[in-house]
Amino acid sequence: MHKLGRGHRDKLQQFMTITGASEKSALQTLKASDWHLEGAFDVFYSQPQSKSFTDSRHLEELFNRYKGKLFLNTCFCCLSSTSLLHPYSDMILVDGITLLCNDIQVDPQDIVMLVVSWHMKAATMCEFSKQEFIGGLQGLGIDSLEKFCEKIPFMRMELKDDQKFREIYNFAFGWAKEKGQKSLALDTAIGMWQLLFAEKQWPLVDHWCQFLQARHNKAISRDTWSQLLEFARTVDPALTNYDAEGAWPYLIDEFVEYLNENGIIQNVQLNDLSQKR
Repeated sequence: MHKLGRGHRDKLQQFMTITGASEKSALQTLKASDWHLEGAFDVFYSQPQSKSFTDSRHLEELFNRYKGKLFLNTCFCCLSSTSLLHPYSDMILVDGITLLCNDIQVDPQDIVMLVVSWHMKAATMCEFSKQEFIGGLQGLGIDSLEKFCEKIPFMRMELKDDQKFREIYNFAFGWAKEKGQKSLALDTAIGMWQLLFAEKQWPLVDHWCQFLQARHNKAISRDTWSQLLEFARTVDPALTNYDAEGAWPYLIDEFVEYLNENGIIQNVQLNDLSQKR
């Protein structure tokens, strides 16, 4: 390691800490990825030999620690043979997820819990079925709280990968909407956008949320949800490359009108000029 520059040494150490790889393996992977950490993680975790063995007994114990907490807490006074067969008694619910977050020392509102849910392919927010929980942990090579904690930095790094961020972003729509609904409740959508775009640092996210509350005040469709990410990714905050004839959803076109009507774009342009001086 002494032959490497400081920047490469830091990346090597970070890679070894997150993956548990040997120095030789970490060095080879980083070199193959031209010292890009995100690419190196992808290479490392795509190799079959890098996937940690998980003990099914330990996974079962972890699931049992968290399952049915909400059901058991709310129904402790009437536990009967019938109540124990309640469909939610074999799932991890809000209280169980809160206990999990406490165990791994992560705030339940931390965006990394969205990444965890994405890995588990969870169908609904604040719920993990047994299949989702155990399957997700197996995929991550986790069968203990210690391994879970060790994987948290890796999951945070996944948000910095554009393709994975897109997958997580699109997953969030179905995960966050209420069961049986095609659209996402506005207040839920706003909370999710503020969480996700804080990671990508889209300067217009607060204006977008204010616009929706002032002009829209309705549930959000999947098309609007997915197209907003494309808008944020491809159109600069000053809208200099915005195409009014483009195939954007009507809501995004109205948002652009709202920005112009309220002089917000002029302020963005002035801020850009002052930062360049």
